[in-house]
Amino acid sequence: YYTLHPMSDCLSMAYIPSSSAVVAAAKATRTTARRFPSSSSASSTSLSSLTCLGSASFASHLFLSQRRSSGSAYVSKSSFSTKCFASDPEQLKNAREDIKELLKTTFCHPIMVRLGWHDAGTYNKNIAEWPRRGGANGSLRFEVELKHGANAGLVNALKLLQPIIDKYSGVTYADLFQLASATAIEEAGGPKIPMKYGRVDVTGPEQCPEEGRLPDAGPPSPAQHLRDVFYRMGLNDQEIVALSGAHTLGRARPERSGWGKPETKYTKDGPGAPGGQSWTVQWLKFDNSYFKDIKERRDEDLLVLPTDAVLFEDPSFKVYAEKYAVDHEAFFKDYAEAHAKLSNLGAKFD
Repeated sequence: YYTLHPMSDCLSMAYIPSSSAVVAAAKATRTTARRFPSSSSASSTSLSSLTCLGSASFASHLFLSQRRSSGSAYVSKSSFSTKCFASDPEQLKNAREDIKELLKTTFCHPIMVRLGWHDAGTYNKNIAEWPRRGGANGSLRFEVELKHGANAGLVNALKLLQPIIDKYSGVTYADLFQLASATAIEEAGGPKIPMKYGRVDVTGPEQCPEEGRLPDAGPPSPAQHLRDVFYRMGLNDQEIVALSGAHTLGRARPERSGWGKPETKYTKDGPGAPGGQSWTVQWLKFDNSYFKDIKERRDEDLLVLPTDAVLFEDPSFKVYAEKYAVDHEAFFKDYAEAHAKLSNLGAKFD
């Protein structure tokens, strides 16, 4: 029989009739739990109950070791051992290949980058407790957080990822969001991001951060606002400017953010859903053209937000923005490091 041990949040086994029974029970529960959850859904706690197979204090003499493969779990003998993995490595690799195919067919690179960033970008370095500190913990899958103003439209990213979420039950939402974000950068021609995986998911909407932790596009004092938000995450001026360079991808849509034109000559025909206003001409290609275009500001069809313009107005930001406008390799190096750092913020790794 199986019991959920309340202190360890792990499934403890006092008797295991057969490995096939374990596989069947785990697979059935995970399949049910991986559906797109809402704030009123209990599916996340169902998933949590099978996140790891661990030994309870009263049954530490039993063997308990877990490995996930193709959405299944099996138990093998290993005296006095407990192994809990947030994500299965093989499933991560396969999910990455599926994400590549998704990008090729839907051109969803920008929204996948934004999904990863917005899950991680709620981190507050001044709060030690997980998950109250925010960060890359998969909380953005819940309706209550998706409804935050800064997350408008991100429900579409989750809908695109849903088949992959269903297929790879051994990968956490927190890892999948960051995997999709990094893969989108790389597949758009950007640098290889030095990622690591093993992020643990939050289990319910009550663990979502409060609204207001993400940056605003048009604050009264753009430079101070960027510093307030990104310094709270533990990032510095160089990292702020490097990360801003990701606006080389994507478009702003007025119906979501309140910024940008309904369409321009660069976006009226897509690819993907037409419309919006891009920062760059080739808005599905990751390069340093964002900094060149922001500096020159010669094309009215290209978007320049207050938080973009300030990169060449603030003395400290300007040093890095000028550098990246002329040095493609320097931008790629600094961006890759900043993206990886952002993707780890607030995460609890297993």
